Amino acid sequence: MLGWMAWTWPTAFVFIGIFSAMGVLTLLEIRNPGGDARKGVLGLTTTRGDRLFITLLGSCYIFLAWLGVFGTPLWVPLAIAVAWGGFCFWKV
Repeated sequence: MLGWMAWTWPTAFVFIGIFSAMGVLTLLEIRNPGGDARKGVLGLTTTRGDRLFITLLGSCYIFLAWLGVFGTPLWVPLAIAVAWGGFCFWKV
């Protein structure tokens, strides 16, 4: 039934990670409503959801740039993307 798309374990892990992050943010929003808004280094007032979006968007750019310049393997851009996510949730 899902044969129309080449599903692989790395693809599944990406989607599991995204939906897990959304689930954690939902639980945090239920526990502490308001999105934990704060003003970061970019001068923007962001909520947790905004920071997740910036993290995911930046990670996509990191992986696309790495693939365009170096190709595979993708362990280095994964480390860079994790560091970017930490930075976004810490300072942005």
